[in-house]
Amino acid sequence: MRNPFDCPSILSEAMPSFRFFGPLFLAFLVFLSQIALTVQTFTGTYGINYGRIADNIPSPDQVVTLLRAAKIRNVRIYDADHSVLEAFSGTGLDIVIGLPNGQLQDMSSNADHALNWVKDNVQSFVPNTRIRGIAVGNEVLGGTDYELSGVLLGAAKNIYNATRKLHLNDIQISTAHSFAVFANSYPPSSCKFKDNVNQYMKPLLEFFSQIGSPFCLNAYPFLAYVSDPGNIDINYALFQPTQGIYDPKYNLHYDNMLDAQIDAAYSALENAGFGKMEIIVTETGWASKGDDNEPGATVTNARTYNYNLRKRLAKKKGTPHRPKNVVKAYVFAVFNEDLKPGPTSERNYGLFKADGSISYNIGFHGLNAGDSSFLSFKGIYPQGLFRSYALVYSLSALMVLLFWS
Repeated sequence: MRNPFDCPSILSEAMPSFRFFGPLFLAFLVFLSQIALTVQTFTGTYGINYGRIADNIPSPDQVVTLLRAAKIRNVRIYDADHSVLEAFSGTGLDIVIGLPNGQLQDMSSNADHALNWVKDNVQSFVPNTRIRGIAVGNEVLGGTDYELSGVLLGAAKNIYNATRKLHLNDIQISTAHSFAVFANSYPPSSCKFKDNVNQYMKPLLEFFSQIGSPFCLNAYPFLAYVSDPGNIDINYALFQPTQGIYDPKYNLHYDNMLDAQIDAAYSALENAGFGKMEIIVTETGWASKGDDNEPGATVTNARTYNYNLRKRLAKKKGTPHRPKNVVKAYVFAVFNEDLKPGPTSERNYGLFKADGSISYNIGFHGLNAGDSSFLSFKGIYPQGLFRSYALVYSLSALMVLLFWS
């Protein structure tokens, strides 16, 4: 009978097996650990933008209740307002905060200021508030402010370096672009970046490629339709049955404009040498009211677009050109914002009115609906993390038993 305390004998017999299975076993453990600790910046396919340029909208605490009821987990804001971050604490909602355009110059020129900004607005709130990303500026490139365009990359780098210095390695850095960065988007295969954008865009894409960030696109079929209603079929813009368009180079048919817009952006990325970069739609929506020169801005069309958008995203499928890249989108926006400047449409993108009631019915409930099916997201993060670790340890134990048997 083997002496159970004869460890050298046992180990010497086990060494050949360990030398063979050991590397595989260790690689397996590393793989499982990465699964357990990977943070998803975007859960599912549907998110929403929470703009607050208004003086009559519900409080952040009420907004949390509204989002829970709607089962919307992914949220973007355009700043780092502390009352919002506190309200989101412990809710399980995933939030992307924004560094406003007005702060880009300072963050680009002063790394210490960037570090302090991240300390104050991110480190002070995580992990209870699930801050998943920082949007550095919004729609900076493609405009006429070339000074601002020139500091975008520096600001993004300093914010990114600050998150790493503070060991906030789960925070994704990005910036959103409008269609103003493209020279042409029809048909999708012809799309490329404007010449005066390329000098800023390519270094930015190179950096984002290195750190694994997506290309964030603000895509509005509504705006495309308003700009050319005589030549664009509104049904094509609204995901309604239509003849659609044909792209001869891709040899692909498009039955809705959003897919075509996304593939146009993929074409521009390919043309610039970044064909592997993922695209996330950071804004899309349809105005329910507009000026006389904004055709199509009606409650009926807004409901149709947003209802069909939800159905399209729920299918969890890609685009004709990138069928394996599941489309993910943040709708714009939670509320109508009465203080936004510009045309009437700018103040009427909300799925909800200022009092918290629905603007139109696409399956959500307003604050005054008395809905009893509110989700409680409290404690999701710790529980999920515990289960992930439990999975790793259980499988590790199983592997040990198999190894020594």
